[in-house]
Amino acid sequence: MASPAPLPPAEADPGARLVLAEHLLACESAVACARAVVEWLARRHGASTACVGPGDGAGASVCLASEGLTGAQQVALARAWDTQGSPLAGFRNRPGARWLAADAVEGAAMPGGFLAVPLGRSGAPAAALLVVGLPGPAVPEDVAWVASCAGPPLARQLASDARAPRRPEPDRLLRRVINAVSDPVLLTDTDGTLLFANARAEGLLVAGPDASPGRTRAVELNQRLFRETLAQGGTSVHRREVPLVDPLEGMDLLFELVTTPVLAPDGPSVVVSVLRNLTDLGRATQALGESYRQLRATEREARSERHRLDRVLDSVADPIILTDPAGGMVMMNDPAERLFAWPHEEGPGGESTLRRVRANDALFASFLANLLGPVNASVSRWKSQLTLDDPSTGAPVPMEAMANKVLGDGGELTGIVTVFHDRTEVLERARLLERVKEVSSELEARVQSATAELAEQNEKLRRQAIQLEQASAAKSQFLANMSHEFRTPLNAILGYTNMLLQGVSGEMTPPQRRNLTRIDSNGRHLLEVINEILDITRIEAGRMPLHLSDFGIPELLQEVMAEMDPIIARSKLTVDSRLDEGLPGVWSDRQKVKQIVLNLLSNALKFTHEGGVHVAAEYQNATGTVAISVKDTGIGIDVSNQEKIFEDFQQVDSSPTRAYGGTGLGLSICRRLAAMLGGRVSLQSTPGQGSTFTLHFPRRARRT
Repeated sequence: MASPAPLPPAEADPGARLVLAEHLLACESAVACARAVVEWLARRHGASTACVGPGDGAGASVCLASEGLTGAQQVALARAWDTQGSPLAGFRNRPGARWLAADAVEGAAMPGGFLAVPLGRSGAPAAALLVVGLPGPAVPEDVAWVASCAGPPLARQLASDARAPRRPEPDRLLRRVINAVSDPVLLTDTDGTLLFANARAEGLLVAGPDASPGRTRAVELNQRLFRETLAQGGTSVHRREVPLVDPLEGMDLLFELVTTPVLAPDGPSVVVSVLRNLTDLGRATQALGESYRQLRATEREARSERHRLDRVLDSVADPIILTDPAGGMVMMNDPAERLFAWPHEEGPGGESTLRRVRANDALFASFLANLLGPVNASVSRWKSQLTLDDPSTGAPVPMEAMANKVLGDGGELTGIVTVFHDRTEVLERARLLERVKEVSSELEARVQSATAELAEQNEKLRRQAIQLEQASAAKSQFLANMSHEFRTPLNAILGYTNMLLQGVSGEMTPPQRRNLTRIDSNGRHLLEVINEILDITRIEAGRMPLHLSDFGIPELLQEVMAEMDPIIARSKLTVDSRLDEGLPGVWSDRQKVKQIVLNLLSNALKFTHEGGVHVAAEYQNATGTVAISVKDTGIGIDVSNQEKIFEDFQQVDSSPTRAYGGTGLGLSICRRLAAMLGGRVSLQSTPGQGSTFTLHFPRRARRT
């Protein structure tokens, strides 16, 4: 299929004529030359134009090309060109153009008159006739130039077409019928060369000489695709999809190409191709597929959301039921199924289980009736307490039910959501709280009773304490009186004994002296016991006053050591003392400090058989106290007895066969005297390694 260069706009005269001339030279058929000339002049003058020349077969003339003429007008012009004696027939052998009136040709082929111009080689009969609808006899320059330029090549092409076997063309009626078909229809040879195309096919596969470069390239692409697809069809009926391009809008189009090989009556085989536009169908199919995919995705998403919602609802411990506007159950979670759903498997108690489920359903329906019906249209929420039955055990389950209406966009009722809350725990908690209140009341009554009893006991104890105090005071008074009464005659006995020992009554025999000495020793021991008892009673009775004065510790210890010198000499122990340098003077009761130190030193000498006794005194500036310690290497005291020895009349060995004598009042008196001085007596002792008794008392005592 030849495709001459496109014609330029007719207004550009020099260039347009040059391009038209090149186009005419590139034309490979007389029809193409005639069409180029007719279209160029029609655009140039805006008038109806036609080119009449020899036809096919029997040689009847036809309109090789026309613009602005109907089929009848074309037939009338061709008939006038072939009719002997007609005005147009005279132009076959007469050169030059001539204007004819409209009625010069039958059928009013050119209303208003036309200019007839013979086309052909110079000096030869005209091969064709150019007809231009002009109102006057003037011959435009363009018409004359076109006739002179197109005449020779047109005559040559007509002669060549006459020598070559003419390709079959459908008749005009068939052409019109085919042009009326909405689908593109083409007739090609087996090589794909286009022999005929209806208007729809020409729009896709044919570009005129004046077509734009874009349309020309689109048409060339469509032609190449069409040939490639056609070549795959073979010699049988073939159906295949072919993508083409819309030459006008550049859009991609999809066609179904149906090719049918046809054997022409004169022998050559041709191919009839019908293109059916599948673009819209493809787009619709694609859109339908996309909609289907979106629908599936939406369905999966909805299924996923439903599954997620079911899991969320099942994870809620409270039963939840969704009902439709008629009250029918649409959805429920697992806790609700255990109360309202029919059991899937009937067990031993299947009948009773079904009866309980029916009872629960009936109770729930009665509850929902408060929200259903036109009477309750204004009620959006309903709350009540229900007592359901556990279908499996029959135990009552107290529930609090709350139902809410679900309304649509238009305010219509679309469903009801009911949430149950088990009140068993709440009721049990209330019962326990009530029980706790009862127990609390009972406990409070018991506490009040116990308090009254305790108060009564305290009163009894207080009275007993007063009685004990009075008894103790009486005992102390009795001991003080008895001690005083004992001490007076005892002092007299000791005095007379001493006088006898000193020989006031004459010399005594040794046995007499030995007996008197024993009397004196025992008497003095008895006097010591009486004095200690008297001290205890005076302290308990609060009748032992403090006599505070300034004194020095060194002088006091020296005096103590002097008084204990006879005992120290008999014990054969090493007794020494060490005084801290800078030991300050003391404001305290000198006699009581001396009595405590004498007692501690006496105990140390009594319970130490070998080794020695060390007496030390120091001043502790941080606490403002003086510490006088007596350390021995004696028998030591077990920890369990270290507190016991400070009690009244208590000794480590209280058995009748004890090895050491004493009343057990010495350390008790020391502790009480130290307390009166504002101090204390401490003990550090280990059995078998000795003991250390220390008197701690303030340097300056406070008068109490």
